[in-house]
Amino acid sequence: MRSLRRLLAAALVGLALAACGKKGPPVVPESRFPLPPTPQQTYIDDGAIVIRWSNPSARVDGSPLRDLSAVRLFRREDSGAGPLKPAVISRGRVVGYEPVTSFKLDPSAPGGPESAPTQWLDRKDLTLGRRYVYVLTAADSIGRSSPPSERRAITFLAPPKPPSGVEALPGNQQVTLTWHAPTEFADGAPIGAGEVGYVVLRGAGAEGPLGLITPQPITATRYTDTGLPNDTEFHYAIRAVRTDPRAVVAGPPSVTVSVSPAQTARPAPPRDLVAVPSPAATRLAWRPSPDPSVITYAIYRATGPGSFTRIATAPALNTTFIDRDVRPGAVYRYVVTALDGARTPNESPPSNEVTITTP
Repeated sequence: MRSLRRLLAAALVGLALAACGKKGPPVVPESRFPLPPTPQQTYIDDGAIVIRWSNPSARVDGSPLRDLSAVRLFRREDSGAGPLKPAVISRGRVVGYEPVTSFKLDPSAPGGPESAPTQWLDRKDLTLGRRYVYVLTAADSIGRSSPPSERRAITFLAPPKPPSGVEALPGNQQVTLTWHAPTEFADGAPIGAGEVGYVVLRGAGAEGPLGLITPQPITATRYTDTGLPNDTEFHYAIRAVRTDPRAVVAGPPSVTVSVSPAQTARPAPPRDLVAVPSPAATRLAWRPSPDPSVITYAIYRATGPGSFTRIATAPALNTTFIDRDVRPGAVYRYVVTALDGARTPNESPPSNEVTITTP
């Protein structure tokens, strides 16, 4: 009887395996858990701690994670003394860490895991001088939670006050900015040498959004923004950034200044002006300005010892002009200048002066 039972049990097991199809090696349950999110940046901006991360796209065993359904952020606060508390997960929570936020995701939504949030601004109950430690977890559609992510610690510090005296000087396809360094942090503590750098923000037009144009903080209080189109309006602001071993802290932006790059250098003047008088007209000719930005020449005339008055303009392709508004026996003086194509044209110094007396 006992042997019959053994045979029956073996037969039932065989039937079960046959019904399920071919079986591979057993899979350790933990290897099917999602990988944790990967922290990327943690810094302080405008009174908030900013946490950025990338979401997992695979499981512990390397297989694709197509059903990411939740990302959870946890925080622990301490004095900053001593090592960080280990992060251990139990029943979906990180032991000793408080939940900050949780993002519920729809794996079937357009974009899938790639559309999941990857940033959080933590403003809740932050105290200057305290250390905050963050970890993240991810869960799939059946609730399997990843291990905790790498811990990221940051001490909540006061930001620098904004720079003052911001000025913008336009140039040819560039703008040069200058400003005064702040002397205090927002809590009144003095700023020491090397504690603060600066980032420059730029927006197009009068109200376009400001965007960062200096990837890393600079130490100087002067910056030249190059490669800009002339006669186009831009506005700028400067932020001071506190760089401390415990945290990077961005202060509030300065007041904004608006400016339009422009060609401000005067072109070179025309050369070798000559005048040929006749009873009814004076013919002028000159060598062109060597400056390629010139688009117009201006002709000036004075009667006798009087002051010069502009009497005509000529396109840059022309280097001659006939003055038909003359009187016989009069004395005239002439000069020619070159003008570029700036919105407010820059005018060259005058050419050589010529004097003639009409027959």
